Amino acid sequence: MALTLAELAERSGISASHLGRIERGERFPSARTLRRIARPLGFDESLPEDGGQLDPYVATVLSQEPVSVQHAVVGIVTILKSIAESTTKQTTSDN
Repeated sequence: MALTLAELAERSGISASHLGRIERGERFPSARTLRRIARPLGFDESLPEDGGQLDPYVATVLSQEPVSVQHAVVGIVTILKSIAESTTKQTTSDN
């Protein structure tokens, strides 16, 4: 689902500036915030199949959360990675 940061902010009720800080890794969202982000993205809580690795600090923090939250975080990271790759491909093709 292609959403701008502003659209995701509107749909999730989380400010675009806070979402940007989460995306850049400057803030670590609570389980409640993750659920609010996941909902408008239509997240189904499935794990990605690419075997990607999380930052060790993030993995440690996540290990203390319920499995459903762990799945949500991995899903959101996967979605953000996909958006970044899509944006990079589009920028490259525009040049």
